[in-house]
Amino acid sequence: MEVILKSNIEKLGAKDEVVKVKAGYARNYLLPRGYAAIATPSAIKMHNENLKQRSHKETKIFADAETLASQLGALDIKIGAKASETGKIFGSVNTIQIAEALTKAGYNIDRKSISINEDHIKMLGSYEARVKLHKDISATVKFEVIAE
Repeated sequence: MEVILKSNIEKLGAKDEVVKVKAGYARNYLLPRGYAAIATPSAIKMHNENLKQRSHKETKIFADAETLASQLGALDIKIGAKASETGKIFGSVNTIQIAEALTKAGYNIDRKSISINEDHIKMLGSYEARVKLHKDISATVKFEVIAE
C-alpha cells in the first residue's frame, strides 16, 4: 500500500514522500494518528501540485535566509553584564540576552533558534553563537560580553 507521509517518521521517510508500507501498518498506525494519507491517483496529483507551488515559496525563503546569514556573520554584538574586578560575571549570559541584543540591532530572531557553543558563559570575553535560520542554513554570530 502506498501512502503520502504528512510528517517525518524515522526509518520510514521524510515529510511529503510517497512510500510503500504494509497495509496493516498503514491502517492501524499511520492513518489513525494522522502521520500519512492514502496515495490514491488523485491524492498524488494534488500532492505534486502542492509541492510545485510550495517550491517557489521555499526558494524565496531560502534566499532570504542566506542573505540574513551573511548579514549576521558580519555583525558584532556587545552584551553588558555586571562583573567583578577579576572578570567573572554575576550570573551568566544565555540565549535570551543574545536574542535581545539581536533585536536591538534590528534582527528579530527567536531565542529558541540560538545555541551557544559553551554551556555557561560566566566570564567577560568574546564568544560565538549559532543561529539556525532555515533547516539547511545557520549563521555564526560573534558577540562580546563586556562589563557594565
